[in-house]
Amino acid sequence: VYGEGVLITGESGAGKSEAAIELIKRGHRLIADDAVEIRKISDKTLMGNSPSNIRHFVELRGIGIIDARRIFGMGAVKPSEKIDMVIQLEAWDSTKAYDRLGLDNEYANILDVRVPAITVPITPGRNLAVIVETAAMNNRQKKMGYNAAKDLMISLGMEEMQPQDIEVDVWQS
Repeated sequence: VYGEGVLITGESGAGKSEAAIELIKRGHRLIADDAVEIRKISDKTLMGNSPSNIRHFVELRGIGIIDARRIFGMGAVKPSEKIDMVIQLEAWDSTKAYDRLGLDNEYANILDVRVPAITVPITPGRNLAVIVETAAMNNRQKKMGYNAAKDLMISLGMEEMQPQDIEVDVWQS
């Protein structure tokens, strides 16, 4: 997604596959659906790829299994990609406090590699593809040294609010 390898996680039925199809329609590429093989290729780098026996297949509830490569073309799929961030989709929970500023730096620990992560609460009507695109662009901005939330705090005279590192659990049980 805009040059960022995004691992989308969440419970079954959260909308991961639907978001992936919409992202393909918007010009992004699919690596895997449902099963992602993750390899650690350096101390700070993870690669994700799809097992060869299910490569390019996507399961959509109500439709069934589709072959994304045959439907959308070769440009819609890719064999592997570096994992730059994790987006955890979870059902909205009114008792939970969700990050509204983006000031803190959330990370997922995968194979002893810290990967930037965010949790997105899902409710009917949210455009997950646009949210994923925006998260990917924001992650890229942070890697380049710009944090919009931190900039806002400075412009409001609240420089004392500093980002904190928070580890999140992105794996389903």
